[in-house]
Amino acid sequence: MYFYHHQKQTTMKILSVVGARPNFMKIAPFIRAINFYNGQTGKDKKISHTLVHTGQHYDDRMSRTFFEELNIPDADINLGVGSGTHAEQVGQTMIAFEKVLWSEKPDWVVVVGDVNATLACSVTAKKEHINCCHIEAGLRSGDMSMPEEVNRLVTDRLSDLLLTPDVISGGNLRKEGTPEEKIRFVGNIMIDTLEANRHKAEELDLYDIFKKNSINDAYVKFKGTKIPPVASMTLHRPSNVDHQDVLVPLVQFLLTEICHDLPMVWAVHPRARKMLEQFGLWEKMFRNENLLLLEPLGYLEMLKLNMQSEIMLTDSGGLQEECTVLGTPCLTMRWNTERPVTLQEHGGASILVGNNIERIRKEYHHTRSTGRKPHRPEKWDGHTAERCLEEIIKG
Repeated sequence: MYFYHHQKQTTMKILSVVGARPNFMKIAPFIRAINFYNGQTGKDKKISHTLVHTGQHYDDRMSRTFFEELNIPDADINLGVGSGTHAEQVGQTMIAFEKVLWSEKPDWVVVVGDVNATLACSVTAKKEHINCCHIEAGLRSGDMSMPEEVNRLVTDRLSDLLLTPDVISGGNLRKEGTPEEKIRFVGNIMIDTLEANRHKAEELDLYDIFKKNSINDAYVKFKGTKIPPVASMTLHRPSNVDHQDVLVPLVQFLLTEICHDLPMVWAVHPRARKMLEQFGLWEKMFRNENLLLLEPLGYLEMLKLNMQSEIMLTDSGGLQEECTVLGTPCLTMRWNTERPVTLQEHGGASILVGNNIERIRKEYHHTRSTGRKPHRPEKWDGHTAERCLEEIIKG
């Protein structure tokens, strides 16, 4: 790691915010970078850091393991906002976070990603005249029906420092008229977490992961045998799971075609499970011996599964990025993406298929024949967090 900028002030106070699961993976390397910086001798300035968890993620299984696996310290402050409508989450977070700012008086508020906490805390920071830094700035899907797109636009408009993950995102900000001095290209902080945990994930036993997280008993067929490459899937967006006319044909395709070709592993999000049960699909899936249904996985478990996957089907933005670096062919079940650098036309592993069965079928067969092609965009090198902290220190 490297730092080289010095300021005369003796202490800088940074308050960083996490709200939902993707934030944890982005804040872990940032906290490591702060700790490393403070441990160096001869520094004119030390960093005082406070971690605020808004409590937006209400499923402890889907959040607590991330803190433990990624060595994120318990939050100094937990706002306990919990679930609710978008307006409820944003409003309650702003009310609670305002009081935190009054008591903590930070020099900088750091927000990451595009969840409701990102929007709420950036707005509150600016109303209190506190510098705000957005890590992962400039991502755009162009789809205003996505709540995350609204969060990105507002956060980037308000933030004083915009730390971008790739060249395309910086271009988006310039097109919107963002002053050049606010934009800093630092790379993808998610890849810091991947690189820091790659070896730990490799050492995990996939059969143990299946057994520990199993919903049905399809995993038992692999006992004592080498597990072959699998197809993996995650699905959580309302556009994919909330509509019967979308979910029924998708499940039918999975069961009759993909599961016929190779074992399929589906880590089932609570929202998806609720709708699968509601639409009468769950029992049929449960009984399929070539479909392994798993509870939501921890970060290391999901990383191991990605490494072992012949193909990934997902509507997750973070998995698009990981698949690109790992080389796992990725069918992105969305019609747009805020991460175009991960698409095949930019050298990545992802291809947009939406939820159209014919398109999914075509790209499924095509991508299986192409094999793994790892790709590392510029500055996706595992050192983004150090660059983020350096830019904040420079101001």
